[in-house]
Amino acid sequence: QVQLVESGGGLVQPGGSLKLSCVASGSRFSSYAMGWYRQTPGKQRELVAAITSGGSTNYADSVKGRFTISRDNAKNTVYLQMNSLKPEDTAVYYCCAQLLSGMNYWGKGTLVTVSS
Repeated sequence: QVQLVESGGGLVQPGGSLKLSCVASGSRFSSYAMGWYRQTPGKQRELVAAITSGGSTNYADSVKGRFTISRDNAKNTVYLQMNSLKPEDTAVYYCCAQLLSGMNYWGKGTLVTVSS
């Protein structure tokens, strides 16, 4: 079983930046595909950004050019750098680990609020 702990959420003004972190348990982190998702009340959870074990990335169109996903395998950590934040980025952000077995594990989420 993989445990994921997100941090870094908070309140930020429009145009500001935040960096989310997600620390994973286990010794095989480098083999996991990792993703950041977000969810707002009444809506489905949506993919924000993902990174493969090899470092390839993909992003939702709504965040391209503003968000950057990265990973540090030595620290079992995946990051989401969020710049030029907009009110519509307000959501609970979840970290997800996809194992080679196909199993997915989720963190409990961290709230990001973009408001003046």
